[in-house]
Amino acid sequence: MDLGLTDRTYIVTGATRGLGFATARELVTEGARVVISGRTEDSALAAAATLGERALGVAADNADPEAAARLVATARERFGRLDGIMISVGGPAPGTAADNTDEQWLAAFEAVFLGAVRLARAAAAALDEGGVIGFVLSGSVYEPIGGLTLSNGLRPGLAGFAKSLANELGPRGIRVLGVLPGRIATDRMTQLDALSGDPEGTRARNTAGIPLGRYGTPQEFGRTAAFLLSPAASYVTGVMVPVDGGARRGF
Repeated sequence: MDLGLTDRTYIVTGATRGLGFATARELVTEGARVVISGRTEDSALAAAATLGERALGVAADNADPEAAARLVATARERFGRLDGIMISVGGPAPGTAADNTDEQWLAAFEAVFLGAVRLARAAAAALDEGGVIGFVLSGSVYEPIGGLTLSNGLRPGLAGFAKSLANELGPRGIRVLGVLPGRIATDRMTQLDALSGDPEGTRARNTAGIPLGRYGTPQEFGRTAAFLLSPAASYVTGVMVPVDGGARRGF
């Protein structure tokens, strides 16, 4: 299938590694151009270099109020257009309701929630008909994940924001959606499995609860995200799409 991505331009935040990088790589493979951001210039430039001339790395922290406008301006200046954005942020600190501090909540709100809202607003103002705004969220949108109280508190709110934005931007022909990774074999997932003190046992137990019987690969997530950002998915909006091997039990 031709996804229609050739020479389209996308911003992918938090894309120096993990799911953001996997998404950017699949977009470039399909002929798109990408502006990828990371918290440091070195990491952003290094990640972009591995993707070739169709990628540009920019240092930008999602929590920075100026980051959104700068990324949009960079995409237009370098590639002459903007067709969409995939907003991916690092996972907030693990912890429980009893031990997460006010400082952790505020930092997570700035980076995970308000930073994403700013990026979406800036993209919405710049996009034309056919544009798309995607959010990398989590299965915690639907079901709390043990030990990740900050994520459980913030991700569902972002899903609600995304749905509201989809309703508001639909008349302009702009799509908004979320992608919900389950257990994908990234460095972040390795870190989470290790929190139990028995990473191999934790992975075995988690795998047993996945109908496909394994963790997903970053490439599998990236391919799904690239399709959803592409014109091939032009009638898909306002939805949360799980990429979890069937782990979510609800309809």
